Amino acid sequence: MNHLGPKGLRGWWRSPSRHGMARLLAPFEYRHLRFFGAVRLVGGGIAIVPAVICLAYNVYGWAAFFLAVAALNLGGGYWELRLARSTSART
Repeated sequence: MNHLGPKGLRGWWRSPSRHGMARLLAPFEYRHLRFFGAVRLVGGGIAIVPAVICLAYNVYGWAAFFLAVAALNLGGGYWELRLARSTSART
């Protein structure tokens, strides 16, 4: 029973049933958007802790690195949760 269609996994990966920026996500991640969005938000929150510790010790380069990681994770988590909300509203 092939649920991916006649083209198989490789063909499905090249032309997934997603639009726009959602094609950047791996199929497994796209099927579990709420979970991965929440994990990214938690990871972003955790990345803030070493950034604050680095700022306390005046290690600004590492603090900037951890703040950038936190910002990317928080932004990605927010985007995935918004995407999950918009896809569930369509169905």
